[in-house]
Amino acid sequence: MVSQPSSGGHPAAAGESLQHLLETSAALRRVAALVARGAPPSETFSAVAHEVARLLGVDVAAVLRFEPDGAVVVAGWWGQPGMDVPVGTELKIAGESAGMPMLRNGQPVRIDRFDGPAGSVAAHLRRLGLRSAVGAPITLEGRLWGVAIAAASQQGRLPAGSEWRIAGLTELVATAIADAQAQIDLRQIADEQAALRRVAMLVACSAGPDEVLSMVAGEVGKLLDADMAVIVRFEPDATATILAGVGSREPLGSRWPVEPPLAIEAVVRTGRPVRVEDFSALTGEMADYARREGLRSVVASPIHVSGRLWGAIVAVSRRGPFPTGTEQRTADFTELAATAIANTESHAELVASRARIVAAFDRARRVLERDLHDGVQQRLVSLALTLRGARKRVPAGLPELDAALSQAAEGLAGVLTELQEISRGIHPAILSQGGLAPALKALARRSTIPVELAIQAGGRLPEPVEVAAYYVVAEALANVAKHARASLAYVDVDTGDGALYLRVRDDGVGGANPMRGSGLIGLNDRVEALSGTMLIDSPPGKGTSLLVTLPISGA
Repeated sequence: MVSQPSSGGHPAAAGESLQHLLETSAALRRVAALVARGAPPSETFSAVAHEVARLLGVDVAAVLRFEPDGAVVVAGWWGQPGMDVPVGTELKIAGESAGMPMLRNGQPVRIDRFDGPAGSVAAHLRRLGLRSAVGAPITLEGRLWGVAIAAASQQGRLPAGSEWRIAGLTELVATAIADAQAQIDLRQIADEQAALRRVAMLVACSAGPDEVLSMVAGEVGKLLDADMAVIVRFEPDATATILAGVGSREPLGSRWPVEPPLAIEAVVRTGRPVRVEDFSALTGEMADYARREGLRSVVASPIHVSGRLWGAIVAVSRRGPFPTGTEQRTADFTELAATAIANTESHAELVASRARIVAAFDRARRVLERDLHDGVQQRLVSLALTLRGARKRVPAGLPELDAALSQAAEGLAGVLTELQEISRGIHPAILSQGGLAPALKALARRSTIPVELAIQAGGRLPEPVEVAAYYVVAEALANVAKHARASLAYVDVDTGDGALYLRVRDDGVGGANPMRGSGLIGLNDRVEALSGTMLIDSPPGKGTSLLVTLPISGA
């Protein structure tokens, strides 16, 4: 039963003793001291509850904060031994005897019976064996922030007017509560912004998805004080792969079935954030798993990449429900994770596109080289033989004709030589037939500056790797001859750890800048198309060094 106070003013005000005023003043000083030294909000709110209990001589007192969805959260609690409720516990407002409708209207109330469903404020008070309670609203800046409740296990422990005494106290401590709430809000905003900045910096530096997702999981776990935070990717076979996480007992790469009652199943079905908090009435293998693991609250927020549902961030608590608004707090992190994933996918698509272009270009070069060798060169050779035969049949009395045919034969031989050089530059037959080592030796012999060649790689390598390495050396030696003013070049080739390592050095003037339109830009595209790397070191006056790493496996 709920009793509404009389409308004639504060019933306890006329008989309020000086002792009570002194006790209230002392309580306020103690709470103010906590706020002044920057105590955690939970400590401040629990101190307020303790002062309420001390002033009214009750067994339990609590400060409850209203949430946007209509529930209340335990912001502070004090109780006799065995009568504790964890701070952060979320309760429902249900049951008229809880007095919440009247409290929401800004009226202090007395409650003499606790009727309410499981999980409600009334059910919690009833479970603790409490028989009566008083409550008063807490208003901050004209807004109903929450309520203060004092409850006793014996009838008669709360004398008439107790609701007004607690109301007077909450009015006086509202400032302290406002300061503590401001600390919560500021600290939460500062923590979120700092975490978002750290992740955003990593994304801006083009870090890989593994590193970004690992940091996102860690920051979300820390920010939400979660026992576990993981990032999962949804797979076509209705499973979710764990890609990153903190606090998880499952190894990275393991899979969860996407089925009820897991929150990720609802994320897949709805594409929206989902919360699951009561596993007791749920059935199935995953419900049994959740109960064995002691899961109390799970929040999953979707990660959308390029308009499609890619995965989710999942936060788990074994201690109690997450605060209301947790889903929204993870939204910015899901966006950053999505950006990192989209960047990686775009880079992968670019690399794949480059690889296709390079492969098509190489095929075209091979076809052109074959056509030149088997077609044009053979016809030129045939013409040269025809001219040679024609010269032999020239009569002795026609020296001018003999000289003209001789000149034509020499010119044709020169054209054939030039065509052979062009053919080797397009795609040397020696590379296809003998492999990288003979092809590089041929390059070194034709170089206009001396080349010291050291090849430690034995046997044939994948064709794309050999082709890329050949053209890197060819372009590098051409640049040395044209620009370096060097007296010697060095080419070192080695393999190990699943990669080909290629280094071209010279003793020239240095100062090379690949961004000035040199052929090295195209070479870098070719190298990156094979997931390789190319580094250039060219300090002025100290020569140029080009280091290329090409993965062998998967090429």
